[in-house]
Amino acid sequence: MSASGGAPRSGRDVGSDSVDGLAELGLEPAPSRGARRQAERRRRRRLAVVVVTLAVLVGVPVLAAVVGAGYLVRLGASFGDRSTTIAGALPEYEGRPAADDDGAVDVLLLGSDTRVEGESGRSDTIMLVRLPADRSSVEVLSIMRDSWVEVPGHGEAKINAAYSWGGVPLTVQTVEQLLEVRVDHVAEIDFEGFRAMTDALGGVVVDSEQPFTAGPHEFRQGLNRLDGDAALAFVRERYSFADADHQRVRNQQAFLTGLAQGVVSRGTLTDPARVSEFVGVTADHLAVDASLTPARLLELGWSSRGLTPSSLHAVTLPVAGGGTSADGQSYLAIDPAGLEGVREALRSDEVLPDAAP
Repeated sequence: MSASGGAPRSGRDVGSDSVDGLAELGLEPAPSRGARRQAERRRRRRLAVVVVTLAVLVGVPVLAAVVGAGYLVRLGASFGDRSTTIAGALPEYEGRPAADDDGAVDVLLLGSDTRVEGESGRSDTIMLVRLPADRSSVEVLSIMRDSWVEVPGHGEAKINAAYSWGGVPLTVQTVEQLLEVRVDHVAEIDFEGFRAMTDALGGVVVDSEQPFTAGPHEFRQGLNRLDGDAALAFVRERYSFADADHQRVRNQQAFLTGLAQGVVSRGTLTDPARVSEFVGVTADHLAVDASLTPARLLELGWSSRGLTPSSLHAVTLPVAGGGTSADGQSYLAIDPAGLEGVREALRSDEVLPDAAP
């Protein structure tokens, strides 16, 4: 997908079809007899591909294959049974950005490779995933964990400190005030989930920008087929790179693209058991806000069914070099012009502007 900051969206209608079973969930009106026959023919020709972001399943784009509405419902039920709900994830406070009334959806993904039960920890991955109103793309905005921002009630600090001080609610508020956009849903995953998801798919192919070594794993420039252990090393590693976390963010984005492509591969689409296993292991490592119910998942997935892995557009919030705080912390300063460009794109529901991290 080509992208530029001012590119308008196509306005393409992606909600005109109906599928048996969704009407029972209140997501679509009951189809006519002609529409029912047309849907049945479509099911016989190919599997329907429903786009649900990893911010919906794990916070970043992933594609769930379905065979008819009944299978889709079973996947939603599996997700609901195995995922965890985050109490009070979406805080109400004075000055909170208003909800978007045009149909765009913003989901905050939080991930960490250092989460320990009973400890507050810090969030190592922060991504805002947007489904625009016309569902023409999946926009993924990565925020560097050392970005220096205003944390409500605590003053200026690295953005990942918000999680340590106030968990998911304070992190949501910090991101909302930084980007001036309302977060509709939030999902939190531990990096061990990446290992499980990769193995559930039988491996994931990623395109690495550069060769590097992480523990026992060696990655060449270009395409690499990863098992679960290698995938975990690929998304965690930062010490091998001159630009450290910058490259780590790019590697995480490359992994998510490979994951989406793996889910819609022929081997996965023709194997319902593999898709079910993938959704199940994803949910095992996932916590979501209370409003991200199975019915909401199905609604978002069905409205985004026209998307493909190539629809994913990932960028990083621009930074303007490093700095040192009064107490000696090294941080990344956010580029003011770049931040305003991102805010304007979110306000206008346009493609996020490309910028190198």
